[in-house]
Amino acid sequence: MNQNLYAADINRFTVQTSEFGNYSPSTTSFSSNGSTVSQQDSHSHVPDVYHSPDYTYTSHVTRAGVTDYADDFEYKLRELETAMMGTEHDYMESFDGSSSWGVGNQRTLTDIISRKDVKELLIACAKSVAENDTITADWLMSELRPMVSVSGEPVHRLGAYMLEGLVARLSSSGSSIYKALRCKEPTGDELFSYMRVLYEVCPYFKFGYLSANGAIAEAMKNENKIHIIDFQIAQGGQWVTLIQALASRPGGPPSLRITGVDDSTNAYARGGEVNIVGQRLASLARSCNVPFEFHGVMVPASEIEIKHLAVRPGEPLVVNFAFMLHHMPDESVNPQNPRDRLLRMVKSLSPKVVTLVEQESNVNTAPFFNRFQETLNYYTAIFESIDETLPRNHQQRINVEQHCLARDIVNIIACEGVERVERHELLGKWRSRFTMAGFTPYPLSSSVNSTIKSLLQSYSEKYRLEERDGALFLGWMNRDLVASCAWR
Repeated sequence: MNQNLYAADINRFTVQTSEFGNYSPSTTSFSSNGSTVSQQDSHSHVPDVYHSPDYTYTSHVTRAGVTDYADDFEYKLRELETAMMGTEHDYMESFDGSSSWGVGNQRTLTDIISRKDVKELLIACAKSVAENDTITADWLMSELRPMVSVSGEPVHRLGAYMLEGLVARLSSSGSSIYKALRCKEPTGDELFSYMRVLYEVCPYFKFGYLSANGAIAEAMKNENKIHIIDFQIAQGGQWVTLIQALASRPGGPPSLRITGVDDSTNAYARGGEVNIVGQRLASLARSCNVPFEFHGVMVPASEIEIKHLAVRPGEPLVVNFAFMLHHMPDESVNPQNPRDRLLRMVKSLSPKVVTLVEQESNVNTAPFFNRFQETLNYYTAIFESIDETLPRNHQQRINVEQHCLARDIVNIIACEGVERVERHELLGKWRSRFTMAGFTPYPLSSSVNSTIKSLLQSYSEKYRLEERDGALFLGWMNRDLVASCAWR
């Protein structure tokens, strides 16, 4: 495979979306000749508010200009704090002069405020929230408000969203406020355009898709039939380059069948059901002379059963988990542990290779204060990497951060239990889960490493690629951001 294939994959696979409307979820299949292979009804379900990284996670923030947004943002925070703290009289009545920080630490906080150290002030505020010290937390929030901005330096922009999460959490109603903060969401066309910008200016998704596709191509190089089960098909953009690569295989391409698991949330960005993805991939496969079938499954991954996956006996099988397993509840949320149940079910299918791509962040079961610090450090690197490419006053940058990143940040900070769906784990934990499910590591080919190195040459030299313990890590300076590996 060639990294140059990625340069055109979004352009060649542009999905024209329409206004989101009512539709009946279904299971649909397509072949490369454009005919429908099979169709069966599936149960409808309540859409989740989170989207695949193939296009975006929506945020509550409006598309207004920088000044209007900043005013609106500050107004909403003031509204929340008023509701949270009560009237000024109530606040003064509750004040007893005590604080978990003590006199000495109060001086330390005053020093941090005088230096306008946003990062340290955010950490101090989170500590107060963790200790239920609402007096100190409210004071620090009032100091933070004029320091943060959606158009400032990376730490100021990130601080605006993290402050929002802290306010929501301190109100003891993180989920309801998290949802209530949503203003008019972007249209599907806008969501897709924002994610397209993020896809182009940062190599995170290209790295993940390219590394996974490389492992798949290596594992299936001698097969004349391939069945891929993608547990988060979204826009299907990952498979454009694989289809193009299979078309150039010596001796002719294999027949390819993709089962795309999806839920109704993703329909908003692409403007319709999963069959849209099947039709477009079938069209691409036809132009590349690759025999192709598509089977769409409109069922949440946590409810998937083997009967949904249309597995055929003797057919070489690939399973792809790209940026999706962290949304699966685990044993800390649900005693049935859907996360590990899915891995055991996949293992029972005896796939030739299973690909895993996930953000390298530890926020699943970490206590709140540790989770806050991890989120601050992780997204500081993300915001800095975006800052390297897009100017700070660039409206597209503001849209990308608001609609592709902010909602995740608020969810991690403000929500708990089943309402916190952003539950990233480090590769070491994923390795334990896969091992307990019966998998063994599948070594990545050296050609994948070299291809990704070539890809990174068109980005900032601050990105780094490291191979260790059988996995590939993409990082920004000294921070790992995304990990990719394969199993069998």
